[in-house]
Amino acid sequence: MHHPFAPFLETKGIVIIDGALATELERRGADLGDALWSARLLVDAPELIRAVHLDYLRAGADVLITASYQASVAGFRRRGLDEAQVADLFRLSVRLAAEAVEEYLAAFPSEERPLRPLIAGSIGPYGAYLADGSEYRGDYGLSVDALVAWHRPRMAALAQTEADLLACETIPCLAEAEALVQALAEFPTMPAWLSFSCRDGATLASGESLQAAVRLAEASEQIVAVGVNCTAPRYVESLLIAAQSVTHKLLLCYPNRGETWDAVARGWVEDTGVIELAAPAQSWYAAGARLIGGCCRTTPADIAAIAQAFA
Repeated sequence: MHHPFAPFLETKGIVIIDGALATELERRGADLGDALWSARLLVDAPELIRAVHLDYLRAGADVLITASYQASVAGFRRRGLDEAQVADLFRLSVRLAAEAVEEYLAAFPSEERPLRPLIAGSIGPYGAYLADGSEYRGDYGLSVDALVAWHRPRMAALAQTEADLLACETIPCLAEAEALVQALAEFPTMPAWLSFSCRDGATLASGESLQAAVRLAEASEQIVAVGVNCTAPRYVESLLIAAQSVTHKLLLCYPNRGETWDAVARGWVEDTGVIELAAPAQSWYAAGARLIGGCCRTTPADIAAIAQAFA
């Protein structure tokens, strides 16, 4: 399996992932108050998505995660789009990231250009489509086969783009992890990472074992990195140590700020998280993570601080 991170690891020993997209869009004035969340702006304000991508690249990100986390055929059908139109929006999510990459690289003299940043096509959890906070619980009540069927068209659309890999992220439960591993096998040339949301230092949001989830990833040749995201920073070091004991794959982490999510108000509770991520990021590196970034409520300034910590 092609390993897209190798050039970055060979040259600097770390891969910097970007930070939050949706909450950064909100910070810039976007209204994301519906079930489509950031994916809504693929229709309403794609230029704003491109601008955020570009700012993360300028901050030092090596990987952009596309605005397709909340995108799904079923979700966009509620907005009156058919399957072909939805596939176009998945392609648009990658194209916006690609345009940001081209603009970023064009600012450098040809002899000074950095490595071309990677584009990770976001595959968010089924619970994000439900828009009821269940991506932080994993209590879907769906079979693995049903989850494979739901994710398949999303993977198919992104697999036909110029995305370098898939980011299967914020996965809260074993059943969905198993479904994603199965669905990924239908697109055998596409590498991916698999990243879990966790509620403490050892277990998934569902209460199931992180180590059991990592073992599922270990069994797939297509999964080139495994770890945690949208998880409180205080748990990350313990989770990485637990993961490292059961996998040989690259480890990744891109936690949120540790704030509390209010599913009713659909927002993060202010002043309940960490202030800065650069120092914790060094402890995550020491615990084995080689792909490090940020999730909800992190900003380009946070990613710049993390990148500078490893410069």
